[in-house]
Amino acid sequence: MQLNLQEIPAEIVQAKQRYGIVGNAPGLIAAVSRAIQVAPIDLSVLVTGESGTGKEFFPKIIHGFSPRKHAKYIAVNCGAIPEGTIDSELFGHEKGSFTGAISSRKGYFEEADGGTIFLDEVAELPLTTQARLLRVLESGEFIKVGSSTVQKSNVRIVAATNVGMAKAVAEGRFREDLYYRLSTVTINIPPLRDRGNDIVLLSRKFASEFSERYSMPPVTFDDSARTLMLRYRWPGNVRQLKNVVEQIALFESGKEIDAETVGSFLPAGSFNYAPVAASHTDRAHEYSTERDVLFGMILRLQNQIDSISRRLDSLGASGVQPVHGGDFQVAEEVPGAENVPVRSLVKFQPFSSPLPTAPMVDVSPVEEAPESSSPVTLEETERDTIRRALERNGGKRKEAARELNISERTLYRKIKEYGIDL
Repeated sequence: MQLNLQEIPAEIVQAKQRYGIVGNAPGLIAAVSRAIQVAPIDLSVLVTGESGTGKEFFPKIIHGFSPRKHAKYIAVNCGAIPEGTIDSELFGHEKGSFTGAISSRKGYFEEADGGTIFLDEVAELPLTTQARLLRVLESGEFIKVGSSTVQKSNVRIVAATNVGMAKAVAEGRFREDLYYRLSTVTINIPPLRDRGNDIVLLSRKFASEFSERYSMPPVTFDDSARTLMLRYRWPGNVRQLKNVVEQIALFESGKEIDAETVGSFLPAGSFNYAPVAASHTDRAHEYSTERDVLFGMILRLQNQIDSISRRLDSLGASGVQPVHGGDFQVAEEVPGAENVPVRSLVKFQPFSSPLPTAPMVDVSPVEEAPESSSPVTLEETERDTIRRALERNGGKRKEAARELNISERTLYRKIKEYGIDL
């Protein structure tokens, strides 16, 4: 469902034009409306939504429509600042407070006094920094690193996260009291797959912008291309759509794009996804968790395949004859498979009669090779995945973090936790 332009209040249309927001999906319009409504009232706001949905636009709307609009607006990516320096970045430090502190420095809370601070990826903050942030929210007071003097700061905080905060609180990774202070007002940004025709509007915008920026003939999308883009799930949301459209605009300049061309720029085997209606579970979905589970499933499945291959090789070398009447098959689709161990997806089913044209080998799990007798744990999988990413990127942590789609600070913590040698 899309709203007509005449149905959208003028104030929301103005905000969309000012901040370059494209789309008329009801969920998007509701989010913009909520940001405008809360802007004049000095409350903390938590913006939630999947990665790549455009959460960074909404703190700007809140600041621009508030009485603080003429004061400073500072955006801070909490996941990109190393744990050892984040307190200094946020609250400042005194000369000599730590190695390398050759002079005093103002932090963001001092610099933005009277304005707004946007804390992106707020769930990545260390617990010690969370305690300092809670004090600022409650009393407006903070202390520089290495100082004993209490300072005051009149700053409005808007935070954003793509992490399920309730789960982070339950796991002890985020303070419950800080969560409730930050989420006085919550704004949820819908994923791109739930925005319907906004996908077509955005693809036109990105193609036009690319054409103008690089003086290249524009591309157009035919009906089949638009249908495919509407059916695709877009796990990377608006960020992924922009990346795909810009690649198409570069390599297919001046052409009319069909579904086959669009599909060639999507991840292999992924363009048959169909949109799924939004639900509470979808909104709370965490793609980082899904990615870890998939890594584990793939690696464990690979271990099983290697084990079966070794078993077949050893049987062939020893001259053992194949045993008819047994087969194994991997379930093609199991509802909720993301929560099911890989072993449970492999089912050994005897056939009612032997198949003479396809002799089978008895590869019962109890006869697995010794190498796979110990299941691969999620921790081992994660450590191996991180190590391989570092190797592929020549030990460059920033590049490895980008490939793994996690923050640098999370990668540093994992490297230290698993004792990975670079």
